[in-house]
Amino acid sequence: MELHVCTLCGYEYDPEVGDPDGGIASGTPFEEIPEDWVCPVCGATKDEFEPAES
Repeated sequence: MELHVCTLCGYEYDPEVGDPDGGIASGTPFEEIPEDWVCPVCGATKDEFEPAES
């Protein structure tokens, strides 16, 4: 599972951590996050994220 980065604020979504405050359980791949989820830092929509460069 890879990290995804918000292109607006730089927040990294880590599937191993999830987004507990946003209702996303740890172990949830980015692709399985609901489409209405938003960045917990800046409120960007899911389409503003891109895979992190390794």
